[in-house]
Amino acid sequence: MSREIIRTKKFVADAANFIVGLAHKALAERNEFRIALSGGNTPRPVYSEIARIAHDLPWERILITFGDERCVPPDEARSNFRMASETLFVPAAIPEKSIIRMRGEIEPQIAAQEYQDHVDLLATQRGEAIYRHDLILLGLGDDGHTASLFPGTAAVQETLRRVVANFVPKLNTWRLTFTFPLINHARHGCFLVNASKQSELIERVLSGDTQYPAARVQCSEITWIIGQ
Repeated sequence: MSREIIRTKKFVADAANFIVGLAHKALAERNEFRIALSGGNTPRPVYSEIARIAHDLPWERILITFGDERCVPPDEARSNFRMASETLFVPAAIPEKSIIRMRGEIEPQIAAQEYQDHVDLLATQRGEAIYRHDLILLGLGDDGHTASLFPGTAAVQETLRRVVANFVPKLNTWRLTFTFPLINHARHGCFLVNASKQSELIERVLSGDTQYPAARVQCSEITWIIGQ
């Protein structure tokens, strides 16, 4: 595993340029770019910037998945899909066939199995045992969670399933989430962390303190883009 840490005062521009650059690289090498989006507020302006600058991306050769989703309908304010749709999918006119949505509005276990089946089918079609993302975007919660892998929850310990429904007691709700077997199989993971995050938490995760799920991400390459 190789790791790069970018601390920047131009967080949105640098993050968007990094993602678009990696897209062009994957398209040149494999004629396809597979990216998993993260939710929350941090990537919102980044997605908007990608929509603004990436006019030359062939979106029909890009596959977009979601690293996690809240168990709400797609038009609900908390939906990761809705946020991505408003900031990226609609402004960039991304074709529907390029977007694979987690169905947060149906029973969580069924939605998780359905999404895993879809991702597994994509892998089978490409001769892969596990679907390999070119890039998985990740966030960092105040408790050290990433995707919807919260400390002390069952999904953190999952070693076989790639997508699960994870109950989060502190929020008293279910989440849909990728697990480490799928996340760590990616070619590249990128943490997008804004300046409001506690610097002490970031350093503890970077030091490998596994009480924080984010510290257990072990993609082939990992980039941290940290707003200053």
